Amino acid sequence: MSELWTKFKALTDAAQDDVCGHRSARFEELITQAKTPRGTCPILKIALTNACERDCNYCPFRARRNTRRWRLKPEELARGFWELYKKGLVKGLFLTSGVRWSPTRAMDDLLKTAELLRFKFGYSGYLHLKVMPGAEEAQVERAVQLADRVSVNLEAPNPERLRRLSGTKDFKGELFSEIVKIKRAIELEEAKTDQTTQFVVGPAGESDLELLRTADFLIRKMGLKRVYFSPFRPVPGTPFEDLPPESPARAHRLYQASFLIRDYGFRYKELPFTPDGMLPGEPKEAWARAHPELFPVEVTSADYEELIRVPGIGPKAARAIIRARREGLGGLEDLARLGVNLNKAAPYITVKGKRAWQPSLF
Repeated sequence: MSELWTKFKALTDAAQDDVCGHRSARFEELITQAKTPRGTCPILKIALTNACERDCNYCPFRARRNTRRWRLKPEELARGFWELYKKGLVKGLFLTSGVRWSPTRAMDDLLKTAELLRFKFGYSGYLHLKVMPGAEEAQVERAVQLADRVSVNLEAPNPERLRRLSGTKDFKGELFSEIVKIKRAIELEEAKTDQTTQFVVGPAGESDLELLRTADFLIRKMGLKRVYFSPFRPVPGTPFEDLPPESPARAHRLYQASFLIRDYGFRYKELPFTPDGMLPGEPKEAWARAHPELFPVEVTSADYEELIRVPGIGPKAARAIIRARREGLGGLEDLARLGVNLNKAAPYITVKGKRAWQPSLF
């Protein structure tokens, strides 16, 4: 078991570039706290192998980089995960892989692991499966049948940017085509499975506008549940080792903007950008400052769509305000109790005709 555990430790490290939550500092060291369709839970985030034939310029496991390679057989991973699950250490599994021989063979190993867990061990918990670029349609359909969530990393917002990241990946014919296959499989199976993707932010020189234009399309047209933004970190021994790391603050702003698209009805074209295509700050507040003609909003009569455009008022708070109005909405204290962030919202609202914001106080 000690040899198996050594592999587990190495291959959880190999999976950490896929963003899906916050990793524990214990070995609980192998565990990531992740938000899943079943709620927040501790998951094992692991790769079947860190051997890969691809040459992604940012990746610590790119082909020909001098690093030790590890591989778990499907039976080993399934058995090791089941032991962790029985002990109550994990409640879910995020499973990915390098492409060791071919995309279809790597995908077969992922599917075999999932089938062992579902049918041999009787595991019914959360399972996120990565789809390998180049996987066949039947493999994608099987992944959708087995998993709660499936994903393929698009990495870049367009073909030009992807060429800067990798010389062996095809944006349209290999990556985006897998997203189309996943969407089709989910619709065919009428599955509850959802789909996500991830961008590497920074090293390709892409703008926020480029990223959010593609994210808007993926969310609205392809039905993706979430788009992840992984800020670049340079890795010694890779072609990008001398590039500066990307600020986590940029990724945070991109998440905020993607949530506006997904949950608030914004289009990427509405968002404020600098002349070079970057977000100027917190996107919802920047949008509100750019549209003074729409404010203040009267909270006792505004409809849902007007309320959620106010900084500091999210969908949950907007619905709570509308429910509370039936019984009579009081002042600012009531709004705070309903989940409104008054520090952000006050300059943009009135309550029964009275401004909630005084310039001398803000």
